[in-house]
Amino acid sequence: MSAPLLIPSRRLFLGAMASALATPAFARADDLFLTPRLTEGPFYPDRLPLDTDNDLLIINGRPSKALGTITHLTGRVLDRSGRPVRNALVEIWQVDNSGAYLHSGSANRESSDTNFQGFGRFLTSSTGEYYFRTIKPVPYPGRAPHIHFKVVRGGRDILVTQCHIKGDPRNERDGVLRGLRDSKAREAVMVDFVPIKESKVGEVSAHFDIILGVTPETE
Repeated sequence: MSAPLLIPSRRLFLGAMASALATPAFARADDLFLTPRLTEGPFYPDRLPLDTDNDLLIINGRPSKALGTITHLTGRVLDRSGRPVRNALVEIWQVDNSGAYLHSGSANRESSDTNFQGFGRFLTSSTGEYYFRTIKPVPYPGRAPHIHFKVVRGGRDILVTQCHIKGDPRNERDGVLRGLRDSKAREAVMVDFVPIKESKVGEVSAHFDIILGVTPETE
């Protein structure tokens, strides 16, 4: 069974949510840009982990924590009118700190971090918010650092996309990102990874809002 959803400490939660609190609860529709679709890729887990909760750093029954920069990843799922989408299942997956996916065909499987969950899920709240504790993404051959996202609602895949590290020079050489010809579309998947001042171990926070091209009523 999966572990219960992670509830961060008040101190770290406030640090992780700082950027979120700086934005309005309901975005203006004319300020929104639909989150572009990006490839799911070949490495969606071919076998899900026993844990599929929102803390990718700890696996039940293992005493050690995953390697990498601890990242508190937050965001909201909104419809095209800026209204929160509740009860949307947000899934993320990414490589571990050595560049290996949770997939039998991934490179570096022999050196993968067995303490990294590699995949997680979170059901959005009434305000459309989600939260994950994971690691800051790292590059692997051919790709800039990124985290894969999938949004599922009513048993249907609504959106598959990715978020990337804003300002990373490797973005310019990433073939997937080069497929986004619209500068606003590229900007919509760029995320700042900001150091948390209160953290003594170098944790960072990142905030990624997902804007869907559907409304809850039409799903």
